Amino acid sequence: MIELLMAVAVIAILAAVALPSYTGYIKKSRAKSASADLAALALNMENRYQLQLSYPVYAANTVASNSVFSAWSPTQASYFAYTMVSTASSYTLTATGKGGSAGCNLTLNNLNTRTASSACGFTAW
Repeated sequence: MIELLMAVAVIAILAAVALPSYTGYIKKSRAKSASADLAALALNMENRYQLQLSYPVYAANTVASNSVFSAWSPTQASYFAYTMVSTASSYTLTATGKGGSAGCNLTLNNLNTRTASSACGFTAW
């Protein structure tokens, strides 16, 4: 009986160590996918610039969706809200974490300046 209790205690300790690590890994992988979504959205903005010699103009906090760019569909829409603001000569794209990814904010602009909050699990991408 004591051996069984010891085995249960060891398993409990391993689970207590592994669960936070696993949760952090999942959060970081979702943030990396969201950064790829922003890069794909930036490609759509650059494509529009090549065709029209100006970026499409969107007011602050315009929700980025596949209705705005039919060739773009975010993979992490369940965990991140994508917004953009742009003028004819510049843009800034933002992915803001929601739910389990709250606190994680990613940005990308037309100069390819990329930022990530520390809650994402990384600060440069």
